[in-house]
Order: sequence, then C-alpha cells, then structure tokens
Amino acid sequence: MSGNTITHDVAAVGERTGTARGASVTHHRAARELGLRRSDFDLAVHLGRVRTVPDDAGGGRRVPRDEIDRIRAADGFPEVLRAAVRAVGTTEGAALMDVTTARFTRLARLGLLVPVKFYVNRYRAVVWLYLAEELRQFRTDERNTALLKGRTPEGLRNQLREGLDLRPRNWRGRHLGFLLRQADDPWARAAAVASLLDAAEISDVITDPYERSHLRRFRPARAMHGSPGSPAAQLAEEIVTAGDPDEVDWLRSDLAAAVDTARRHRPAPRPATHGVPHPTGPKSLPRETAEPVRPEGENAAPSTVRRPGRLSGLFGRLWRRDS
Repeated sequence: MSGNTITHDVAAVGERTGTARGASVTHHRAARELGLRRSDFDLAVHLGRVRTVPDDAGGGRRVPRDEIDRIRAADGFPEVLRAAVRAVGTTEGAALMDVTTARFTRLARLGLLVPVKFYVNRYRAVVWLYLAEELRQFRTDERNTALLKGRTPEGLRNQLREGLDLRPRNWRGRHLGFLLRQADDPWARAAAVASLLDAAEISDVITDPYERSHLRRFRPARAMHGSPGSPAAQLAEEIVTAGDPDEVDWLRSDLAAAVDTARRHRPAPRPATHGVPHPTGPKSLPRETAEPVRPEGENAAPSTVRRPGRLSGLFGRLWRRDS
C-alpha cells in the first residue's frame, strides 16, 4: 500500500467523523437551544425526553441535530417541555397535591411518590425532588383519594413507625432505568447494575480480576455531592449504594446475568500469554502461569501459602516470631 493511499484513507475517516460530529451538538449547546437550564436538560435526558447518541470521537454523548429540530417543532414548545421536567421539593409538592407536608412525606416514605433526583444541602440534609407532572397525576387519580384525605391505614402507619423509607431505594430503581437506557454495550449494561453495589459485593459476584477491571472502564460517573470524603459525599454514597438485603440479592443476580451476557458477547481483554523463553538444561525450572495483577483494594488471600527458606522484611520477622 502506498503512502498516498494511507493519507487518503486517514483523510476519509477524518471527514466522516467531522460530518458525524457536525450533525450533533454537545449537551451544553443543546440545553441553550432548547431553552432549558443545564440541570433541567440533564433531567430531560434521564427521562427520555431528549435522545442522545455516543460520540464517535470518544468525547461523551451528544444530541443529534434532528432531535433538537423535532423537539422545537412540537406543539407547545418550550412550555410543554419545561413543564415535563419541572421538579419540586416537599413543600411545593404538598401544595400541588393540596396536602400537608407531613402527609406528603409519609406518602413518599411509603414509596407511593417516587423522587426523580436529590441533593444534600448545606445543613447535610437530603432534599428529595419529585416531578410536578407525576404529583398532579397522583392527585387526580380517584384511587388515591383515601390516601390524600383519609386516615392512613393502620398497616402503613406501623411500617412508618418501624422506620420504613423507600425514597432512596425508589430513586436507585429509577436511576438504574436511566443508566440502562443509555447503555449501548453489554459491558456498559453490566456496569450500570454494578454502580449500585459496593466493591465487596462486586468482587464476590465477579471473581475474575480482569473482568472487574474491564467493568470499571464502563462504570457510569456519579454526580458529585460535596468534596470527596466530606460528610455530604458520604451521605450521598449511602443513598446511591443498595443496602436492603433483598435489593442487594436482586442486583447481584442481575449483575451475574449481565456479565455472563457481556462475556459471551465479547470476553474481557487479558494480557498476552507469550512467555519469556526459559534456558534449556538439566537445571531449568518448569514455567509457571503468571497471576493477574490484582486491582487496588482487592487483596484476596492466595489459595496456598508456601513457606520459603527465609523471609525478609515485616513478614519475615512475623514468621520467625511465630515459629
């Protein structure tokens, strides 16, 4: 192949990439053209109101130009779109439903009202936000009249007295749905499920360190709540990580199935197995299979322990002291 041919091929690829990027815009540009604040635009994407596509150049997801044109041409734009992504807190939500804030909170803790997002305020309190459109639908549904006006059933009151609060779990379920809709690869779908489990659960389900390492490449980014390690960040971490035993079991099962599907679609990459040539001769040692380098934080004990003739350092001193 000549040098001119290579140059032409590279130029053609660059032209196609530039054309693809030209047919889409960044999230920031799309939010401005749709008349939305960036937080409202992100919520519209989460809810599936705005379609996004992967960036071929690896720069994150983008919004197709024809998607922006479709939304802008819809009846009632932009008021209808803004109303669809309007999120309210407890006080405003209670006013929309014509109930007290105490009743509103009880309904949310019982899982009857599902939060769409949250944040931790400066007082380190969790503020839950709900879609105003969903609250109006709940209020107009005649099946909910007793819950809005009548006395809360005794069984539900007992659950509240025992500390029931389904808001974090319901948010996680909703958030997982968004992550799965955005995932366009089997490994990305598995990573979406893994994002709700702590590291110990993931290591227990996925025992292969190469697969865990590959899975981390697809792990979705988490929203920042305060500086890393701060009380606000720790509180947010508790919310985004599954804690209920039955929820953890369900996610573990889903993760195992998702990784199995991803493994059959495309196995996780592994280092080349080409060994270093060993010298020939009567004293040559048998070749051993190299073990994978374990990621940081995964210090599983080896299955067998060999006692060498002499150990140095801290382990040597401990061994000799116990002998």
